[in-house]
Amino acid sequence: MIQVGVNGYGTIGKRVADAVAAQPDMKLTGVAKTRPNYEAETAVRKGYPLYAAIPERTQQFRDAGIDLAGEVDDLVMAADVVVDATPSGIGADNAALYERYDTPAIFQGGEDADVADVSFNARANYEDATAADVDTARVVSCNTTGLSRLLTPLDEAYGVEKARVTLVRRGGDPGQTSRGPINDILPDPVTVPSHHGPDVNTVLPSLDVDTLGVKVPATLMHLHSVNVTLSSAPGRDEVRDLLDDESRLFLVPEEAGIDGTGKLKEFAMDAGRPRGDLWENCVWEDSISTQGADLYLFQSVHQEADVIPENVDAVRALLDREDREQSTATTDETLGVGLESLFAGQRKRVVPKGANGDD
Repeated sequence: MIQVGVNGYGTIGKRVADAVAAQPDMKLTGVAKTRPNYEAETAVRKGYPLYAAIPERTQQFRDAGIDLAGEVDDLVMAADVVVDATPSGIGADNAALYERYDTPAIFQGGEDADVADVSFNARANYEDATAADVDTARVVSCNTTGLSRLLTPLDEAYGVEKARVTLVRRGGDPGQTSRGPINDILPDPVTVPSHHGPDVNTVLPSLDVDTLGVKVPATLMHLHSVNVTLSSAPGRDEVRDLLDDESRLFLVPEEAGIDGTGKLKEFAMDAGRPRGDLWENCVWEDSISTQGADLYLFQSVHQEADVIPENVDAVRALLDREDREQSTATTDETLGVGLESLFAGQRKRVVPKGANGDD
């Protein structure tokens, strides 16, 4: 069993911890928190060993009546690999800690690319993280993950001459009460390209992609307006079938009546997804259109959840335990990745394994 520690138990960390705990080949060694807040209580309720991320705050946990398994150094020493899910910039500060104990580490997309030996997306460059000289990986951001999942199969099947993407970005996560804007629409950044295109190139270096960013007063998901000029000119139905074969892409059918991200989240909750999480890119099926070699579509990505399967796959890749096909299949099966509308015929699990009382 792979012993996995999670340093940081916020938006991403708590989801990674649950995903790791569901894997048949992994054991959650524990999670580290900076303070005894409601998320720390959640970890205790789930029986996850809890460690103090800042040793000087150990007494705060004791004062709150929380028994600790130790401090973050103890967690790092006990783990075969650590997933760093701390806020942007903190992961880079933690890199020396993981190096001190010779513990492989996985960072998140909020860190600069040079924090790790490789940037990682399971669909785009899984094999890069399996190299013998690679000890650290950075799972690229939610938007980059979504773009990499979409553009990789398109490039493999048809060749991508140029990708142009406008990202309509949520202002903050539901729990980020200090984020905005409240009543504004902001070019973010006003310069071109946004950082997303260069980030895609950390996992798909030869892909020609330009990105623009806009921030809006919403919390649910990001929306991408995508135009890809392909090297060939496939028909709309051919592209539709290609994307439908990708387990981490969900084609939203017209019959479902899902006309925005609010209903997508409602659908995920009604389908029994924990926290209403959508691990898949959500591509509106009716938006897929072709004009010669130009492909157009809209997709949405859930910024709190879409990188979670990638973190699980990065664990196996970094330790070179399974190839891409094996790892993604295991991850998808245990989490229930592969959401499909029943209008297309029920073919895949839509909730995590065991959520309905099954084995």
